[in-house]
Amino acid sequence: MRIASVAGRAVVVRDDGFVDVALASEGTLPSETLALVAQIDRLTSWYSPEVALTEEIAAADLALDSRIGPVVTSPSQVFAIGLNYRTHALEMGLVTPPKPMVFTKFPSCLTSATSTFSLFSDEVDWEAELVVVIGSGGRDLTVEEAPGAIAGYCVGQDISNRALQLLGSPAQFSLGKSHRNYGPVGPWITTADEIPDPNDLAISCSVNDILYQDASTSDMIFSVFQIVAYLSTVCELHPGDLIFTGSPAGVGQGHRPPIFLRSGDVVATTIERLGSLRNVAE
Repeated sequence: MRIASVAGRAVVVRDDGFVDVALASEGTLPSETLALVAQIDRLTSWYSPEVALTEEIAAADLALDSRIGPVVTSPSQVFAIGLNYRTHALEMGLVTPPKPMVFTKFPSCLTSATSTFSLFSDEVDWEAELVVVIGSGGRDLTVEEAPGAIAGYCVGQDISNRALQLLGSPAQFSLGKSHRNYGPVGPWITTADEIPDPNDLAISCSVNDILYQDASTSDMIFSVFQIVAYLSTVCELHPGDLIFTGSPAGVGQGHRPPIFLRSGDVVATTIERLGSLRNVAE
């Protein structure tokens, strides 16, 4: 099942259109995705293909519709994992970390699959990422319990102002990755039951149709379930929390010399079975 936020309302996305969940369920299910992800089991029990469409529109067209917003608005926490792909660590000349390297993208940076973003320096970079959407959440989860805490997955783009990110010592990772619209997530949440192994998905990013990142989530150093379990040993995970799980090799900073985004560049991010983002630098 695919769940999106259209004009601020939670919908189930079908190939032929979408279903407004609260409207179709006569108010028995919530109208916002933030609340709905905590009730995935209720949604699954209620929904059937016989439920009438709210609007007929092809899913491919809906993914590019200006009404579609970030998959979750105002989550309580947005985690991000640095240096979590072996190939990325290699291109940066860094050793693989012994534990997940955790920072945050502040929630005000979240935006839609088709939004534009501004360049706040001459060193703005792209990073394709698989994003985990927490469902039931919890604390002190084991790796075996982690899948049950996940509502689903979506495509993310960790746009990074490297000039700010690497300013000073220690570096300013969270600020450098949290400018307005520096966190596109979407186009929808694909529920976890459709993605039995999130560490077996093709992931890619192109800029102006030039392919820079082309990898698999199998290259992660720490798996999705390991990351969820690890975070839960420190922070209680809440419904709607997002986890950016790291980016593979091919980021602009990893080139010699580095390549950074310029005004008008089109950043296209795709993950197998989850969809695509298309974001343009202003």
